[in-house]
Amino acid sequence: MKKLLIAAGVASLSLVFAVAAGQWTGHISDSKCGAAHSDHSEASIKCVRACVKAGEKPVFVTEDRKVVKIANPEKVMDYLGHQVKVTGKLEGDTLTIDAVENIAP
Repeated sequence: MKKLLIAAGVASLSLVFAVAAGQWTGHISDSKCGAAHSDHSEASIKCVRACVKAGEKPVFVTEDRKVVKIANPEKVMDYLGHQVKVTGKLEGDTLTIDAVENIAP
């Protein structure tokens, strides 16, 4: 019984450390086009807006072009297609955003 409780405690601790809080720079794109629109060009901004309007989910594309889901997409609706700095928590492949800052015109 003790071994089972210790194992459960260790497993719980590993879940706590799986969440990474931090700040990242990247682009807001959509789940259909992903990293293809990580240049903040006018064409990319228009495409991302159109795809999200058509039902695709906003995603965050990191500087190394990794596509990450966004848990609270309402935070990024004003930044579709833009280069941004986000602050939040990354858990697995999902980012919960606390703050967004536009860093490219």
